[in-house]
Amino acid sequence: MAGIGKVMDEVKKAVVGKDAVLLRAVLAILAGGHILLEDVPGVGKTTMALAFSKALGLRYNRMQFTPDVLPSDVTGFSLYNKAVGKMEYQPGAVLCNLFLADELNRATSRTQAALLEAMEEGQVTVDGVTHALPRPFIVIATQNPAGASGTQLLPDSQMDRFMVKLSLGYPEPQDELRMLRRKQKGNPLDGVQQALDKAGLAALRAQTDQIYVSDDVLDYIVRLVAGTRTLPELVQGASPRATLAVAAMAKAAALARGADYVTPADVRRIFHCTVAHRLIPAPQTRDVDALLDDLMRSISAPQLK
Repeated sequence: MAGIGKVMDEVKKAVVGKDAVLLRAVLAILAGGHILLEDVPGVGKTTMALAFSKALGLRYNRMQFTPDVLPSDVTGFSLYNKAVGKMEYQPGAVLCNLFLADELNRATSRTQAALLEAMEEGQVTVDGVTHALPRPFIVIATQNPAGASGTQLLPDSQMDRFMVKLSLGYPEPQDELRMLRRKQKGNPLDGVQQALDKAGLAALRAQTDQIYVSDDVLDYIVRLVAGTRTLPELVQGASPRATLAVAAMAKAAALARGADYVTPADVRRIFHCTVAHRLIPAPQTRDVDALLDDLMRSISAPQLK
């Protein structure tokens, strides 16, 4: 799709050598989901979020999460206005189109939970009054690896609300050299231009929703997700929300390759990044990605006519 390609081209001006990760992020945005980035500091997570906000023409807010950040900093609060004699809502940082929650797992559980309603329902409730968030609303959250200084694990309910979990990782030496060369000419983010507006993104999301998924492929998705619930190496398998996310991401993958229907290959292409972070491995369980590879090999894919 031309619109998807233009967005990718603009974001790649700021993020070098991570095309596969950027594509999965675009797919999640098209599917209407939120993105969790887990990585060590300094590999470009914030740069990626900023680049997407510019390429998509979205109003952007960033919050650096620390233990002293309060839920009201995120959702907003009510303040008494003496002039009119009533309480007035003061918007929080989440009132935007693209919200970057930087180092989310450094915040307290109460503050992390403040994002749940916003991510799931596109609204916040303050003092019993509900306030709708702008459309579109996308959360890109970053977290440091588990065990890093000052971090705590995100609750399962919050992990389940992220459509995908991605990792940029360290760049290859040749990509790091390209990054250095670009930096000599100025901030690469300054070169990122708007490639799509809100109406264009809404149209692409509508196209994604219309992608056809046959009953055989829907059954394949259900069998894959259900398979995670019977593996002895996992304490907890994927939820029904994961099933919905896999179907939505597979539709976006089909759109990105210019098709109007989903194939089993589309499902396999996005299965790991959509499901792995929702699983709870048993102690001393081997790599979860390898476990999912074995699962996909053990479950037969349908033959489409």
